Amino acid sequence: MISSEQTTSVRAAGATVPESGGGGASWRWVYPLMLATMVVVASGRGQVAAPDIVNIDKAVHFAVFGLLATLVIRAPGIAGGWVAVLVVSLFGIGDEWRQSFTPGRQVEFADWVADTLGAIVAVTAYQGWSAYRRLLEWPLERVWRRGGGQACPVSGGASLSAPKVDQPTA
Repeated sequence: MISSEQTTSVRAAGATVPESGGGGASWRWVYPLMLATMVVVASGRGQVAAPDIVNIDKAVHFAVFGLLATLVIRAPGIAGGWVAVLVVSLFGIGDEWRQSFTPGRQVEFADWVADTLGAIVAVTAYQGWSAYRRLLEWPLERVWRRGGGQACPVSGGASLSAPKVDQPTA
């Protein structure tokens, strides 16, 4: 079992970050697969609940597929950022094609463009913005398990735990 103190190399930026969770890094595929499943389920519905804002769906595509790309680049076996972008972009094409068979839904090229742009921006941020990457790689389970006291890597060392308040003595 790998402890949270052991480290692994992050291929995307060459940074060394704590590896958390037991049994290796294969758990990192759970999150992208869960999100991809939610996308497939949501896009398979005839009507999707959304606010009445013009083109809000493009912003949602951008954000969700950006998150998916971030999760994919962190997964084991992904050789680099462009591979993650390609995987997510192809998933977006496949999802749009699958929507063509759903009554009440239509294929939109602009949705795929938003998917791919979201993936590109997210992967670029992950690879080039070290504060963003450190925040994503921060092992929060250590903070919860130990009751706090760990310094956040992007907050200038501020503690992630709530401050302790002294109780007045009677």
